[in-house]
Amino acid sequence: MRYSNTLIVRPVRNGQGIIALKPFAPGKAICRIRGKIVTGDTVWRYFDSDPRRGDNCFRYDADHYLDPEGEIGAYANHSCHPNSGAIMAGNRLMLKAIRSIAVGDEITHDYSTLLGADDIWKMKCACGEPNCRRVVRNVSRLPAGVLAGYTALGIIPEFILATRCP
Repeated sequence: MRYSNTLIVRPVRNGQGIIALKPFAPGKAICRIRGKIVTGDTVWRYFDSDPRRGDNCFRYDADHYLDPEGEIGAYANHSCHPNSGAIMAGNRLMLKAIRSIAVGDEITHDYSTLLGADDIWKMKCACGEPNCRRVVRNVSRLPAGVLAGYTALGIIPEFILATRCP
């Protein structure tokens, strides 16, 4: 399934994923994550009827989530060693390259960067990276060095950082 001249969705290690059709240099925008803005209560209802849909929602601000159902963001997979990060650009959620991405590479991001300390969701990780954390949890559970690196790259939105206790 082609979404643009630069991205396609196709089978990857863990189901379907976003694949680069052109190279991306670090710092370059990859795509906008589009979808419907919903409340946390709506996301919890998704878990009752369609858990996959609930899992795919992105934290959008302190009180809302972005549901990418039917959009490319529904195929954005996690990695403990990602090549992109989700950033807020005004009121838009975007994926930005944080290291070089070659044609044919899967675009991945770390789900923990969009899970506030007040989010209780967790997931068993199967990313296959040597530094895999085995369980994906909220931002407060990131190893200190990983948190510092992501913060320096600007890929943890301020509203997520604000959920952490000082």
